[in-house]
Amino acid sequence: MRLSLVILVRNEIAGLQALLHLVPREGIEEILAIDGKSDDGSAAFLQSQGVRVVIQDRSGRGYAFSLAFREATGDALIFFSPDGNEDPADIAKFRTLLESGYDMVIGNRMSDGGVNEEDHLRFRWRKWANLAFGWMANSTWNRGPRIRDTINGFRAITRASWERMRPDGPGYTIEYQCSIRAMKLGLHVGEFPTKEGQRLDPRGGSPSISTGLAFLRTYFRELRRG
Repeated sequence: MRLSLVILVRNEIAGLQALLHLVPREGIEEILAIDGKSDDGSAAFLQSQGVRVVIQDRSGRGYAFSLAFREATGDALIFFSPDGNEDPADIAKFRTLLESGYDMVIGNRMSDGGVNEEDHLRFRWRKWANLAFGWMANSTWNRGPRIRDTINGFRAITRASWERMRPDGPGYTIEYQCSIRAMKLGLHVGEFPTKEGQRLDPRGGSPSISTGLAFLRTYFRELRRG
């Protein structure tokens, strides 16, 4: 199986400088970056390190996923965000699960040995919201093994599965939509425990309230579609 590692970037120079040298090259046939028009030097830094950079001609994380599948050549794509939340050492774990037959593989922060960035807090509002959205999706559509982390972007998707799911979700809803459509289609989804670190640049990330409302819209949109 040919694997492409896709680095999703929008103004992540701090993370790239700290983490790119930790990204494993062995076992990955192709590395490319999808850049959302960064203005902090992220694209130039990636190119200086020998990484092919594709600049988005439209904004949005959902479009970045679609563009990655058009530009990459792998049989499966691993999506990695260099913001500090995702551990580069875990990239190597995807191949074994993909080659054992999984259609999609997700790094699980929510249970079974996984660590969420809020686990040290007393009130884990973001984690609890993520678990609630996962419960809604699993209860509505899943007839197989439960998907514990339906929202995490640290995941791999086979090209064949992407073409079957045909996701079109905008922004940060793309991962949640992929999880829902995988349930609808009965795809084989695997998870492994991962440790979510703290963001290296606290200015980034997704706004909680607007992102949560977008997840709700995605859920009800998929519910209407049947």
